[in-house]
Amino acid sequence: MNFDRTYADYLDAEGIKELEALEKETGKRILAYYTPPVSANLTDQQLEKIRALEKKLCVRLVAYERPHSLHSS
Repeated sequence: MNFDRTYADYLDAEGIKELEALEKETGKRILAYYTPPVSANLTDQQLEKIRALEKKLCVRLVAYERPHSLHSS
């Protein structure tokens, strides 16, 4: 998967080590966000398309609002 890291938040090596230790301790996958994303406000049509793609790909999709700096494209 090609991931654009331009807007990604990063942890340093020590932070990653601590996060991995907590994941191992809890047995859970933990996602790290510097700033929590805002859930997307979806129309019924958009939500139906997401659900259809979830079913087709056998995955769970999560939609977030794009940062304002990305809306210009």
